[in-house]
Amino acid sequence: MANLRVLVKRRKAVRNIRKITKTMELIATARFKKALDRAQEADAYTRKIAELAADLSKNAGDVSHPLLAARPVKKSVLLVITANRGLCGGYNGGVIREAMGATRAYAASGTPFDLEAAGKRGIAFFKFQGIARTKEYTNFEDKPTFAEVDEVASRYIDLYTTGQIDEVKVAYTKFLNAARQQAVVETLLPLSGVAPATKAAASGASEKVNYEFIPDAAEILEELVPAALKVRLFKMFLDAAVSEQIARRVAMKAATENAGDLIKDITRVYNRTRQANITKEISELIAGSEALK
Repeated sequence: MANLRVLVKRRKAVRNIRKITKTMELIATARFKKALDRAQEADAYTRKIAELAADLSKNAGDVSHPLLAARPVKKSVLLVITANRGLCGGYNGGVIREAMGATRAYAASGTPFDLEAAGKRGIAFFKFQGIARTKEYTNFEDKPTFAEVDEVASRYIDLYTTGQIDEVKVAYTKFLNAARQQAVVETLLPLSGVAPATKAAASGASEKVNYEFIPDAAEILEELVPAALKVRLFKMFLDAAVSEQIARRVAMKAATENAGDLIKDITRVYNRTRQANITKEISELIAGSEALK
C-alpha cells in the first residue's frame, strides 16, 4: 500500500515541474514567432540574390568568380550548427547524426577536413567522442546577427580563394515550414548550383535575359557573389534558430501534457489509498465495538 505522505510530496513535485515546462513552452512560443519573422524576411532576399548571382555569372561571358568555381576537393570544412541548450527533443541529435554521416563519408574517401562546431551541445558531443574541432562558436543564440555570421563567412571566403580549402559544408536543421524541419548537410562553397529553381525553370520555359554590365561584369560579381554567400550562411543560422524554438516548444508541450497525466495517476492512487485506509479504520472500529459487547 502506497504511503499517503509520499504520494502528496510526489504530486507536488510533478506540479512544480509542470509549471516549469509550461513556462518554457510559452517562452519558446514567443521566441519562435520572432525567429520565424526573421527567417521569413530573409528567405525572399536570399533566394533572389542567389538567383541573380547565378544568372549574372552565366551571362558574364568569360568573366567568372573564384567562389563559383568547383575544383577537386583536397581539403574540406564541415560546420555543425547545434543549440547552446537542451530540452528541445531530437533537434540536436538530428543534426549530429547528419554531421557524423558526413565525417564517415570524409573518412571513407580519405578527404582531410576541419570540423567547426557552433553550439555547446554539438561541442560537448564531439569532445566526448574525441573528435578534434578547429573552431568553436557559442555566441549564436536564438537571435544570430549578420555581423557575427559575416565574420565566419569572410574567413571561409579567404580560405577558399587562397586555395587552403576546396569545399565548405554545413550541417544544420533546415526550416521548411512551421510543421516540418529537416536536418541536412548542404554545400556552402563552391556557390555553383546553389541558386533555387525559378518559376520559369520549373515550368520548363527558358527566358534569356540580356544584361548590360556597368562598370563591368568582374566588379559586379566581385561584390555580388560574396554577398550571396554571406546571406546564404546567415539564412542557415536563422533556420537553425527557428527550428530550435519549434523543437523546444513541442518538447515542452509534450512534457507538460505528460506531467498532467502523471498528476492524474498519482491523484487516483492517492484517493484509492486514502479510501482503503478509511475503510480499514472503520472495520477496526466495528470490530472493536463488537468485541466490547
